[in-house]
Amino acid sequence: MSQSITVVKLGGTEGVDFSAICNDAVELLKQGKQLVFVHGGSAEASALGEALGTPPKMITSPSGYTSRYTDRKTLEIFLMAVNGKVNSLLTEQLQMLGVNAFGLCGLDGRLMQATRKDSIQSIENGKRKIVRDDYTGKIDNVNSELLHLLLSAGYLPVIAPVAVSEKGEALNVDADRAAAMVASALKAETLVLLTAVPGLMKNFPDESTLIRLLPQSQFSAASEAAQGRMKKKVLGAEEALKGGVSRVVIADGRIQNPISNAIAGNGTVIQ
Repeated sequence: MSQSITVVKLGGTEGVDFSAICNDAVELLKQGKQLVFVHGGSAEASALGEALGTPPKMITSPSGYTSRYTDRKTLEIFLMAVNGKVNSLLTEQLQMLGVNAFGLCGLDGRLMQATRKDSIQSIENGKRKIVRDDYTGKIDNVNSELLHLLLSAGYLPVIAPVAVSEKGEALNVDADRAAAMVASALKAETLVLLTAVPGLMKNFPDESTLIRLLPQSQFSAASEAAQGRMKKKVLGAEEALKGGVSRVVIADGRIQNPISNAIAGNGTVIQ
């Protein structure tokens, strides 16, 4: 019998409580749940970039999504901060709690294969620009065999949002959408997207307007209401459900027992 798998996406450190998340993971593993973590780290990458004299440059697509412009130098800073620091610190916290966490990224064993975008469109001051030296991609394939191998051996995979291109290049990928692809590949029961807010709100930032249940039919309206980074989360949720995940919960990562809370349905449940 396959155990129910929960994929948890957590931010780098912005707003979410690493220790509460890790302590909660310990309890869930004791209950026999299988967990996979996917983390972000844009705040750390930005801070390291500033410190190294290469501040981040954001680009906005014609459809209104913002992402990090990733030339080769920025990619190397991203690898240092996200795959180096955030992944190691998260793995360290879990190890200190007695969880045998296994830190890796999509380059390792070709865990996440993506297509590098030849060129991307950016809107600057109302004008369209074409950017060509960008190391970002969209994930096409997740090596679920590798994850099942780790899970069956008792490890908790901790995945950094770096993918590998057909040519073997490292690519920066969106962590929310990476988590959606991982959850789909594993046919996870639940994908939990932990954030620094209680969930999706009708009128951000008014927490009393939290949307508790979001049927698939209301996705486009929800995407309109979503602000900034939340747009990518709604998109990730949609991709996960299309990929066979039973439900997605966008939930608060700043509270005690954040994963258990989300699994219990506290947050925005999308199914």
